[in-house]
Amino acid sequence: MLRGSLLPGDVGRMHLRGIAQVALSASPWTGLLFAVALFADGWRIGLYGLLGAAASTGAAALLGADRDGLAKGLEGYCGCLTGIAVVVRFGASWRTALLAVLAGAVCAVAGAAAGRLLGRVGLPALTAPFCLVSGVLAIAVPAAPAAPAAAPIEGDGFTSLSAAELGRAFCDNIGQVFFLDKWYAGLILLAGLLVASRAAALAAACGSAVAIVTACAMGLPDDRISEGLFGYNAVLVAIALGATFLARTPWTAGYATLAAVASVPFTAAWQAFAQPSGGSPYTWPFVVTTWLFLAAVPALDRPGISLEKAK
Repeated sequence: MLRGSLLPGDVGRMHLRGIAQVALSASPWTGLLFAVALFADGWRIGLYGLLGAAASTGAAALLGADRDGLAKGLEGYCGCLTGIAVVVRFGASWRTALLAVLAGAVCAVAGAAAGRLLGRVGLPALTAPFCLVSGVLAIAVPAAPAAPAAAPIEGDGFTSLSAAELGRAFCDNIGQVFFLDKWYAGLILLAGLLVASRAAALAAACGSAVAIVTACAMGLPDDRISEGLFGYNAVLVAIALGATFLARTPWTAGYATLAAVASVPFTAAWQAFAQPSGGSPYTWPFVVTTWLFLAAVPALDRPGISLEKAK
């Protein structure tokens, strides 16, 4: 349990950091701008994101989670994403609000387990608890009738995008980290990253650009590229490897770029796998790609890994 009392300002900063930690930041100002982006996309997204983050953080506090981790927001980010995933898939109602709270609480337990198990091999949990909990819900809970599933992904040479599609893809690659599909929401998220770290903002921008080029080179559908569905994992991978866990060197920049490239086919494959059940890859491609590239670093005899921001 937390010792001592927390002032309202402390609680507010804790929750904002929980939202910011989705992009591996502990800045409450970043979290505030992220929250603005959520509500800019729609009040339901914003409300459920805050609800999920609060549920996960509150459950972790009641269960006796580490106070330092709570203060840094490390207990809130998976709950935030899970809350958003719930409202995106099932819609807004009192039942789904309750589901978001319960799922957020489970994220706290899943996060503690993942942190303990993965910590033994020196890897961060990242968003794996969110992916696990949201994936289970997507399979177990019947969703409202949805539009027919999209046609299977078919490649046909190099995909060409117009200037408008390129701009939307760049923004939506960032916005889809939070399931946001309005281009200006992605720009607000990028501004939030810039407030905390120019390196993180640059990594996110480069990850988005690399994902667009890779997806076009693979011949993936132009509409899904412009919607950011193949690029959001690359954005997170670039932030993780290019600005968070590895020493910042020219070698690291190239390594992070390679990882961002690898995340695109991972995302496309995961979408094809999840499509028959109407599911989503969520951020599994980001998680798996980052684990693989972090685990490989010691074998490559390159600069060490810093896990200060990892859970």
